Amino acid sequence: MFSSKVGTPISHSSGPQILHPRPVHQPSTIKRATNVTPNTHHISRRPLLSRLTWALLVSSFAISQISLVHFLHAEEPAKKPAPILLFDGQTLDGWKKVGGDATYSIENGEIVGRVGPGPNTFLRTQATYGDFELKYDVKLDTPGNSGVQFRSHQKDGTGRTFGYQCEIDPSPRQWTGGIYDESRRGWIYSLDKDEQARKAFKIDDWNTFVITARGPHITTSVNGVRCADLIDTADLEGFIALQVHSGKAGQIRWRNIQLTPLGQSAWKPLWNQKDLAGFRAIGGGEWKVADGELVGTSSKEESRHGLLITEDAFRDFAVRVEFKAITGNSGLYFRCVEADPYGVAGFQAEIDPTKDVGGLYETNGRAWIFQPSAEQLKKAFKPGEWNEMTVVALGERIVIHLNGIKTVDFIDKGGRAAGKIALQLHGGDDMDVRFRKVEIMRLDDIACCTE
Repeated sequence: MFSSKVGTPISHSSGPQILHPRPVHQPSTIKRATNVTPNTHHISRRPLLSRLTWALLVSSFAISQISLVHFLHAEEPAKKPAPILLFDGQTLDGWKKVGGDATYSIENGEIVGRVGPGPNTFLRTQATYGDFELKYDVKLDTPGNSGVQFRSHQKDGTGRTFGYQCEIDPSPRQWTGGIYDESRRGWIYSLDKDEQARKAFKIDDWNTFVITARGPHITTSVNGVRCADLIDTADLEGFIALQVHSGKAGQIRWRNIQLTPLGQSAWKPLWNQKDLAGFRAIGGGEWKVADGELVGTSSKEESRHGLLITEDAFRDFAVRVEFKAITGNSGLYFRCVEADPYGVAGFQAEIDPTKDVGGLYETNGRAWIFQPSAEQLKKAFKPGEWNEMTVVALGERIVIHLNGIKTVDFIDKGGRAAGKIALQLHGGDDMDVRFRKVEIMRLDDIACCTE
């Protein structure tokens, strides 16, 4: 880190119309009389000129209409894919039950799940989905905890399901619409501070849910009320599943389950694991590739900061690195520009052998924005081992995870919107830091709520 000065922490919170051009109008065919003897003594030029003028006007109009048609079609927005019915109202084709012994049946075009013995039970799709918008209706006949899994998986091919779950929570807590990470991290988006969202679910009536997942950005709504607005990169694809939670009581109904595919987000290498192509070294220290690792070293006598910076700049993106900090202070720069006196100005996700890992620092700016607590570090960081860090910069929102644990969720109002990515060697330190994976996901076409 370029400075040890601690700054003041900054608080934070949480169908296109298609134009159809008018058809090109062709002039009507004019039949001429054939039984009229022309006056050869005096032929007026006006009819001939009128016909020529009319022809020119029609040609110009037709050309302009063709140009208009071409322009409108060229600018026409892409059509949103048609939704897919995941449940046809009559059969459970495309679904299978895993986990416990709850039962699923079809009544009146609805899937009815009833509590049974054993652990949580899931009716899952056989297909998997990446980016999508999922809509469905839910009604509780008998109140009980439930939910809908998405981008989910099974452990070792068994019925133990893990992954994101849009919660159905009729308890006094009222966290319906929040996001629970089943069999993994637990609650990752609760509704404890959102009274409007907690009141959206109707216990004795049908409720309409919408889940939208695009890249790392996940939102949920219940009856038109926004509930969750999550940034998370743990899973980019997986199956959909209807949960019946274990317990003594609970009967749940689902209907109108439809999914609109929105493509598939994926990580791509930013570093090719062979050489330094796409990067440029500036400042002190040395960068080399050895045994499939990107190794950065520098001596304590080197006062200059060393940086391995990308040739390209990026606006909205997610970047993921696997690193091992052996000695010295390092960092993952993003939305940065080259500037004196430290080589760059911009954001840095902290990398260090012992402290502040996963924090957010702004070089040539606000200094420390967030420093993780000792409790966060104890839970998330593995000293001396390989660690995974992800940084998502989406609009004004910046989110950092360390080994799946969120350390920063920050709204940067009117701040840095784009820049390069760089790896740091801190000057004045005996440096040894290693990377074995540097990946990126472009998010330029994904909008993000920053409220």
